[in-house]
Amino acid sequence: MISRRDFLQAAVAASAVYGASGVGNWARLAAQQALTQDQLLQFDSFGNVTLIHVTDIHAQLKPIWFREPEINLGVGAVNGKPPHVTGADFLKMFDLTPGTPEAYALTYVDFVSLARGYGKMGGLDRVATVVNAIRADRPDALLLDGGDTWHGSYTSLKTDGQDMVNVMNALKPDAMTSHWEFTFGVDRVNEIVDTLPFPFLGANIFDAEWDEPAYEPYKMFERGGAKIAVIGQAFPYLPIANPKWMFPGLSFGVREERMAEVVQEVRDAGADLVVVLSHNGFDVDRKMAAQVPGIDVILTGHTHDALPEPVLVGETMLIASGSNGKFVTRLDLDVRDGRMMGFRHKLIPIFSDVIEPDADMTALIDAQRAPYTAELDEVLGTTDSLLYRRGNFNGTWDDLICNALIEEREADIALSPGFRWGPSLLPGAPITREDLFNATSMSYPNAYRSEMTGETLHIILEDVADNLFNPDPYYQQGGDMVRVGGMGYHIDVSKPQGSRITNMTLLKTGEPIDPAKTYVVSGWASVNEGTEGPPIWQVVEDYITRKGTVSVDPNKSVQVSGA
Repeated sequence: MISRRDFLQAAVAASAVYGASGVGNWARLAAQQALTQDQLLQFDSFGNVTLIHVTDIHAQLKPIWFREPEINLGVGAVNGKPPHVTGADFLKMFDLTPGTPEAYALTYVDFVSLARGYGKMGGLDRVATVVNAIRADRPDALLLDGGDTWHGSYTSLKTDGQDMVNVMNALKPDAMTSHWEFTFGVDRVNEIVDTLPFPFLGANIFDAEWDEPAYEPYKMFERGGAKIAVIGQAFPYLPIANPKWMFPGLSFGVREERMAEVVQEVRDAGADLVVVLSHNGFDVDRKMAAQVPGIDVILTGHTHDALPEPVLVGETMLIASGSNGKFVTRLDLDVRDGRMMGFRHKLIPIFSDVIEPDADMTALIDAQRAPYTAELDEVLGTTDSLLYRRGNFNGTWDDLICNALIEEREADIALSPGFRWGPSLLPGAPITREDLFNATSMSYPNAYRSEMTGETLHIILEDVADNLFNPDPYYQQGGDMVRVGGMGYHIDVSKPQGSRITNMTLLKTGEPIDPAKTYVVSGWASVNEGTEGPPIWQVVEDYITRKGTVSVDPNKSVQVSGA
């Protein structure tokens, strides 16, 4: 058993820095004075192996705002355990001081004022600076990309992910795994994979017809005198959460027995360290760590969690590195005699006003964006509200989308999928086309308009709730809860499937939703092939340009209990 107290070095880089929590130019100046690049990158090298982890970048090449979730509920045995802790509870659990850089980076508390003080985060030219600094210290460090990399922006949609491929190739990862990559279609994925200078790993992706691996399951590396096996684990539920017609012939799944077999295979081949590069989601990885022996480190992804300390499950360490390029994890390991003897860890926040961008990467990023600059910069309107997406239930970006669907598609009720991707936008900011596509860019964007009975709506909400709140993580197969507009409901997350959703109400009349009555419902991102309707970004653009300035009222339509 690894001694957490002896080896854990797990504060974000600026954890000793306090103050600078106001607004305006003074706070920006204070933030820049309080933080330095040297502080962010400071690390006492340890052991003989270094892993660098990034994940869930979602095609964000430039610095962004990103508000961490206000609600991230855990059910059953993980209730109240990381990452299911937010806000003030998160600050208390990890002994972080409100108003500090790490409090801004890791929680939603006082987000707007701290954002104005500390500035944007991310930017792959800043990430490049951090990665290059780590490599200068540890030239044989492994850079591992947890997937959801090519998808999520205007330029990635226009280039079928090529902009991100070009930039990531310049960053030189040693391996990657996948999820939203497959929404470009399997043919496009394979076209890109054939050109990658590093392996695209997925031990759990099989050719459905031949029942054999479709991609490399793992890669062996020699680093620091140790043999390191990196096993790829793609998102297990692609055919459920995304359109399976986009990747026919492939099957996915957690495949716990398969993972155990691969772990044993690499151990038999002499691996001193076994690393799983995973896109399972944190709770799925937590369960897999408990049930599959022999895994030393799981670099987890998909659920966008950012944790300043590793979570230990037995002798397996889980590392969560956030999303959207906000963080880079450095993990130093002492690997001797065929096992991990100790570690040192840092979750490095990418403060874009503090970290000097790498000039070559900046030039490359600008070149990818140059053909689309006019479209990216076009202002569609202004927001009076903070626009954000993350959280188990409604976020204001999706409230705005639902309002647009109801008005532009003349619907009673709107549904917006519980995607986790999409940066935030501060009150008073212009809404550009880039901002809109950061929240809507995808390859199946059609906004449908159909009739549904109250009973059908109840079934949909119950099914999605079970994907999120089933006490067995292996049945948590989607994102966050579907966002709703024009209706409200009560959810008891402690109840079994079919009994969680009650008190469904049509907001415009205040009447209970009748199971037998038909309602006009508009939504988007249906996984059904052939869905008809305008792309969601056109619907929302029409709404924003018609309004000029948009404002989103606090959403109190969802009442939650049982947590």
